[in-house]
Amino acid sequence: MNLRSLGSAFQKVNFLRDLKSDFNERGRVYFPGVDFKKFDIDSKNKIEEDIKLDFEKAYEGILRLPSGTRFGVYMAYKYYTKLFDKIRKSSVEHVKSDRIRVNDSHKIILLLSSAVKSKLNLL
Repeated sequence: MNLRSLGSAFQKVNFLRDLKSDFNERGRVYFPGVDFKKFDIDSKNKIEEDIKLDFEKAYEGILRLPSGTRFGVYMAYKYYTKLFDKIRKSSVEHVKSDRIRVNDSHKIILLLSSAVKSKLNLL
């Protein structure tokens, strides 16, 4: 199973989501070889491609989980892929200056749709 990739994707999404506070306020850098003083679209695209590959590997692992544990992991996967989609659609300036979020109403929709898919074994 490739659930290690899921943890990696979650961490990388969190790092991008919190780029402003981690880098600007705390001086933390989580992506080796990326100069966040010169963070640009190419840097963002490179990180996003890495995250995309992690999510693809992770989904394969989720499908192999026992049905009793699959729902919780799948729900977290869906939340983070939604957050990742928002980051991908955001400009470099937006990622650098704001914390990207998924609003509460969309979280409820994710929960309900994930529950239905899990219950009907449609993952």
